[in-house]
Amino acid sequence: MASRWEGLVGFWPNGCFEGRRVLVVGGTSGIGAAIAQAFQAEGAATMVTGATEAEVAEHARSAPGIETRQLDVRDGAAIRNLIAGFDRLDHLVNCAGVIRRVEEHDPEIFADVIDINLNGTMRACTAARPLLGDSKGSIINTASMLSFFGGGLVPGYSASKGGIAQLTKSLAIAYAPDGIRVNAVAPGWIATPLTQALRDDPQRNDAVLVRTPLKRWGDPKDVAGGVLYLASPLASFVTGTVLPIDGGYLVT
Repeated sequence: MASRWEGLVGFWPNGCFEGRRVLVVGGTSGIGAAIAQAFQAEGAATMVTGATEAEVAEHARSAPGIETRQLDVRDGAAIRNLIAGFDRLDHLVNCAGVIRRVEEHDPEIFADVIDINLNGTMRACTAARPLLGDSKGSIINTASMLSFFGGGLVPGYSASKGGIAQLTKSLAIAYAPDGIRVNAVAPGWIATPLTQALRDDPQRNDAVLVRTPLKRWGDPKDVAGGVLYLASPLASFVTGTVLPIDGGYLVT
């Protein structure tokens, strides 16, 4: 099927996502939603999860054809129950995450950020492993440029994303005997609702653009393209990789 998703028309080989089953955890908005839409456009049966009933209801209205379920990634039993309802699973994309900014210096809030961003990813990977082993599928986690350097205002987010990078490498080793590839994308400054306040602040917006060699904010579709690459046969010999998608921000 020819892709209806702008920027990727005709690129992916041999209809490689046609009929595949994809779960995007945390896919009701921003980067996760763009990833889900890209898979759907390539013919994959796609489900996304959102943390609240309001997120789920809004996504269901705005993205017909994509299944939507509520899921709290802090609840291991809920994750296992959701995945138990699948008869097959080809690709798991972990996008669920929160950022609490300066509040993360409170140890309780720090722990909650870690539990959602890092532990939630591990829970989903563990629950999905048997089905992904059956399909010889793949996992793509969401790291960050803060997987590579610190963020003084976001210690919990930074620690969780550093953990995602090492978890991805560790699970790539552990899951390889099952035929499962495990990779991650590391987005830089992407234009999403979470970064709207930064983009609206001329001083902070300029600071981002000055350091970014490509001189623009990323689009969620830029990240989706990297995810589809890592899920595709084009990346059949790629595992344990953390792929920066940041317009060159990390090299400056």
